[in-house]
Amino acid sequence: MFELTPRRAGQAVAALLAVDGLIHVYWATGATWPAADSRALSLAVLGLEASFSPSAVLPLAALTLTGAGVVYAHSRGRGGRLTRAATGAVAAGLAVRGLAGLGWATGLLTSPPDSPFYALNLALYTPACAAFAWAAARLALTPA
Repeated sequence: MFELTPRRAGQAVAALLAVDGLIHVYWATGATWPAADSRALSLAVLGLEASFSPSAVLPLAALTLTGAGVVYAHSRGRGGRLTRAATGAVAAGLAVRGLAGLGWATGLLTSPPDSPFYALNLALYTPACAAFAWAAARLALTPA
């Protein structure tokens, strides 16, 4: 049977954040995969039209890649209170995004009706953020 140990939780959260960060680096090159163009990408990822310029996406890439490193380090018992606190911050950030996703799903927050964001948020973004927030919180409660 699979048991979600703190080490595995850290690996999973770090992997998610690393992939997210690398996708942001990729978008900084001007590429728009998996969308056809920057408008479609923006509507699918954010539910509104926004810039995916390097100045917009590289800080997010740096944040998520740093988060990945910190969470991974804490899952390996490294960094003490600093990585534990940063892992807690990652958990809080994911939880806030998950709650915002519930806001979009229930109509409290809006997005353009022609965007694929609503379905992606409901099926992918919100459940992933909730699950990984729980995993990060569980890890953050583990002393380094």
